[in-house]
Amino acid sequence: MANIPDELRYTDEHEWVSGDVSAGAVVTIGITEYATAALGDIVYVEAPAVGDTVKAGEVCGELESTKAVSELYSPVTGVVTEVNQAVLDAPEILNRDAYGDGWLLKIKASAANTKLLNAEQYAAIVD
Repeated sequence: MANIPDELRYTDEHEWVSGDVSAGAVVTIGITEYATAALGDIVYVEAPAVGDTVKAGEVCGELESTKAVSELYSPVTGVVTEVNQAVLDAPEILNRDAYGDGWLLKIKASAANTKLLNAEQYAAIVD
């Protein structure tokens, strides 16, 4: 069974969100351990730049692994305030620590996202 922290919110595309998802709040996003296991060894991450606007449910980046290329979807609509340069420089961090050092982006939400899943709902998708 995958590690699915209760305090996070999730998308059915296997991204996680930490923080208050209301308008004006800054949230941290990343990909789940389930996603990293499915992808295998991640070797490249393409992310939006600070200042870019992203929209919930739309592609905002790409992850390349030894197995496949996968799109990264934004779980919230807003403006990118920070990108984890450490992950861009060393993508293998995602495989080691998806919920900690492997965060990908911080986004200032311009609208609330009420469609995110809680841990129990996400577990039902991946188990």
